[in-house]
Amino acid sequence: MSKISDAFKNGKAFIPFITGGDPDLSTTIKLILAMQESGADAIEIGIPFSDPIAEGIVIQEADLRALNSGTTTDRLMDAIKSIKDYVKVPLIFMTYANIIFKYGPKKFMDRCVECGISGIIVPDCPFEEKDEFKPYCDACDIDYIPLIAPTSHERITEISKSAKGYVYVVSSLGVTGVRDNITTDLEAMTKLVKEATDVPCAIGFGISKPEQAATMSAYADGVIVGSAIVKIIAEYGEESVVPVSEYVKSMKEAIINANN
Repeated sequence: MSKISDAFKNGKAFIPFITGGDPDLSTTIKLILAMQESGADAIEIGIPFSDPIAEGIVIQEADLRALNSGTTTDRLMDAIKSIKDYVKVPLIFMTYANIIFKYGPKKFMDRCVECGISGIIVPDCPFEEKDEFKPYCDACDIDYIPLIAPTSHERITEISKSAKGYVYVVSSLGVTGVRDNITTDLEAMTKLVKEATDVPCAIGFGISKPEQAATMSAYADGVIVGSAIVKIIAEYGEESVVPVSEYVKSMKEAIINANN
């Protein structure tokens, strides 16, 4: 079992997302350690990019703040490497194909190993093109985490069979962002995943409230939240560590209470 899959062994997982370098790298380090202490079972970190096509306005603006603060892929990796010995939960990079191509896939994965990254998510790489990156991931024991969407239909089974770490179940059509209502038949989607693989599945995109997290955890093995956390960081900036920690605690507690 991979380190990421292992994060699900003690019950339903809560996986927060932040953009690396937003508002600066020093705060990113503090947030990672604080979210770990507040109950995060794994943490997704976005590598800031100028054209994040899967993201809504909240995370687009976070990417711009991070880039304007001087964050680069190398500097982000160096910052994460500096706390590697203190991070006990799996860390996952969410990034885009151009970043990896520009860096060089082998060099990118080697650097991921150096800084303790356990998996990567590449939302703009279609499943059929996964071999651009997956062999390099496999060689470095890094989980290549696939996404399935409400439009994946018959491809859900095929995608799930190749999954490592977890299957990222996209809850809604469109880009990331807070949603009041999620109407996708997630029970049917997660059922297909579970029929195809023993790898856990986690639902993301649009979840922001504890009651939503509790509901989603009934279908999936984990819940992913990004935009709601990034909004807190946008509001509080360098002072966001405490409010983000409190938010993570509330979401984790909602998931635990819903499944006891």
